[in-house]
Amino acid sequence: MHKDSKIYVAGHRGMVGSAIVRKLEQEGFTHIITRTSSELDLRSQQAVEDFFEEEQPEFVFLAAAKVGGIQANNTFRADFLYDNLMIEANIIHAAHKYGVEKLMFLGSSCIYPKLAPQPLKEEYLLTGPLEQTNEPYAIAKIAGIKLCEAYHDQYGCNFISVMPTNLYGYNDNYDLNNSHVLPALIRKFHEAKENGANTVTVWGTGNPRREFLFADDLAEACLYLMEHYNGRELVNVGTGEDITIKELALLIKDVVGFEGEMQFDTSKPDGTPRKLMDVSKLHSIGFKHSTDLEEGISLAYEDFKNKIVEV
Repeated sequence: MHKDSKIYVAGHRGMVGSAIVRKLEQEGFTHIITRTSSELDLRSQQAVEDFFEEEQPEFVFLAAAKVGGIQANNTFRADFLYDNLMIEANIIHAAHKYGVEKLMFLGSSCIYPKLAPQPLKEEYLLTGPLEQTNEPYAIAKIAGIKLCEAYHDQYGCNFISVMPTNLYGYNDNYDLNNSHVLPALIRKFHEAKENGANTVTVWGTGNPRREFLFADDLAEACLYLMEHYNGRELVNVGTGEDITIKELALLIKDVVGFEGEMQFDTSKPDGTPRKLMDVSKLHSIGFKHSTDLEEGISLAYEDFKNKIVEV
């Protein structure tokens, strides 16, 4: 990519898309194309085709998606499957039709089978049943990966797929009903501290293990792979390190400064027992993350206080 290349970032208001835009701007790219969902409905094939015909982007980061935590995924199953299928199919097809030089599709670690061996290697895709609670989202993301592979095979398109682990960072979603575990815990501990509460309740047993990557590190990895990787197969992006939800909660409790107790609501679902990415392929391409978890949580907490608390 040249500094004046036309680069379309789909989903630029989300946590991942906004991190990619920040990274591109930091690196001096001057022609970044964005559209809000009210300006461009990515679920509409005609609207997407009109946009590509008008703008003629040379590079595309496909970070737009309908996302949420366990509860949202499990409740709005049709929406998660339909919206995500339409978004990725429309953009990937238009990228082929209008001659995009290179496209990056962003998936999710939930594409892997629920009981796949750990750590998760790229080749474990489609080797077993998915986690039931977010199966529609996972199926949509798998379809996106396979679309990129199919356009690569049939048309020679340089479409690559990256699978990030659990993400957190600036512009995260802190809604307690449909956010992911880390931002939800930041909000819970902050509100408990502000309200003088004695306890904070954490969903599940606290035993599942999860890996967390700061979104700005993902953005850096995306730019690196866009410039250095042209393989057909997907690439995992993560830290290669995980901790239990209980350990995560203790870390957030410490960063926020909540001095009460924690209790675990074991009537709530745990989700997948463990999700750790094998990132040896990413490391062999030449990229490694730089933000450790405690530092990242501190940055995310400051962002939460600036954006959510002051609103």
